[in-house]
Amino acid sequence: MDDTSMEKEINTSAHADFDELGLDEWLVNQCKQMGLSKPTEIQQNCVPHILKGEDCIGCAKTGSGKTAAFALPILQKLSEDPYGIFALILTPTRELAFQICEQVSVLGKPVGARVTVITGGLGRLADHLDSCDTFSLKKIKFLVLDEADRLIEDDYGEQLEAIFRVLPKKRQTLLFSATMTQTLQQLQEVALNKPFFWQQNYDVVTVEQLKQYYVLMSADVKDAYMMHLLDVYCTDHPKSSVMIFTSTCKYTQILGMVCQELGFDCVVLHSMIRQKERLASLAKFKSNQVKILIATDVASRGLDIPTVDLIINHNIPNKPKNYVHRVGRTARAGRGGMSISLVTQFDIKLVHAIEATVKTKMEEYPTKEKEVMKILTEVAVARREAEIKLDERDFGEQKEINKRKKLIQEGKNPDEEERKRKKMIKQKFRKHRANMAVQEERKIQKRDKILAKKKLRAKGKGKVT
Repeated sequence: MDDTSMEKEINTSAHADFDELGLDEWLVNQCKQMGLSKPTEIQQNCVPHILKGEDCIGCAKTGSGKTAAFALPILQKLSEDPYGIFALILTPTRELAFQICEQVSVLGKPVGARVTVITGGLGRLADHLDSCDTFSLKKIKFLVLDEADRLIEDDYGEQLEAIFRVLPKKRQTLLFSATMTQTLQQLQEVALNKPFFWQQNYDVVTVEQLKQYYVLMSADVKDAYMMHLLDVYCTDHPKSSVMIFTSTCKYTQILGMVCQELGFDCVVLHSMIRQKERLASLAKFKSNQVKILIATDVASRGLDIPTVDLIINHNIPNKPKNYVHRVGRTARAGRGGMSISLVTQFDIKLVHAIEATVKTKMEEYPTKEKEVMKILTEVAVARREAEIKLDERDFGEQKEINKRKKLIQEGKNPDEEERKRKKMIKQKFRKHRANMAVQEERKIQKRDKILAKKKLRAKGKGKVT
């Protein structure tokens, strides 16, 4: 960050009310009606610079008001010169897209702002641009990448390039995220026109109100421990909502079926169910009709559900930043919250990496092993029955069919691509085994060298160098 940007940040941080940010009266009143009395840090620092026409990169903890930080200035500019498609907001998940749509619609209600959501598989907007000419993005004034790090780093590269090609060069580009990455830092220097950059200063990456715990167990009893934790917590906190994160769509579905079988009313959320069902599940959970939501990482980004009090990580994510986004679904807007991570013997290094990233140590959560053992068989049977039912439904078959269709449309042979994929996996495995063998050989040589030194010392032949 240059000296000018730093000076601007210090000056804007003194703002205490929305009307002091340069917002019109109608927007200030709308914020008050929504219960937003004071702007958050990211809103204080970013809104004035966006209103001045600057590009912006904003990075702050989850639940810090990032959506309003870009929505408020966009709506004000739209009210001054309303026309066509004014802003394009890209998000990595459908649920986040619909949530932003709701928030922008409410904030922009006084001026009749219209918001459209385009969702689907990867790059659905890019597909629309390629296949039809019923709309144009050549005159948009704002491009927003929410959860920008995931959009840039994950499998969206080709789709983003296709979208960027049809956007005007003269526009404001706004990037927001809860986790700062090297990619975003590079964009600050390369991709934008002297952007205003603001990052929240904090010693701990997660919010202070979040209590972070772990439970250590063997991998084969993980499900039983989860059901025990769920039973105890829901009994002690009947009004609280719980989110459980898992690694795959299939396991999400299995855990949902197990919970239902054992008497826990829940809904599931993952990419292999239809959009209508996804929205219905989220609506039931948000309205407190159902207290338990089991989801993959599609629910980890940006979703604002204030009533969530507990996050259970059924698996430990490979990337620490994914953990940050998961636990960010609780302890929002000053509320308290708790996370419990189920840690097996295979997860120790991942936990250490997470603790190093968030700059805090997880505490051990007390559990009663005897109580877990009582339900072990019952949980195992319920899980096996769920797996059989899913196999009977050919769960995941449609996804494989769609994958083959896409390859055919791209002029590729699906069978040949599968052979290439398997060959690549074999090569990686062989390389891994070779590296492991080299490391093992080095360990043996080091051990032999130490033993040789000890033997020489024992014989009194002096110090060996």
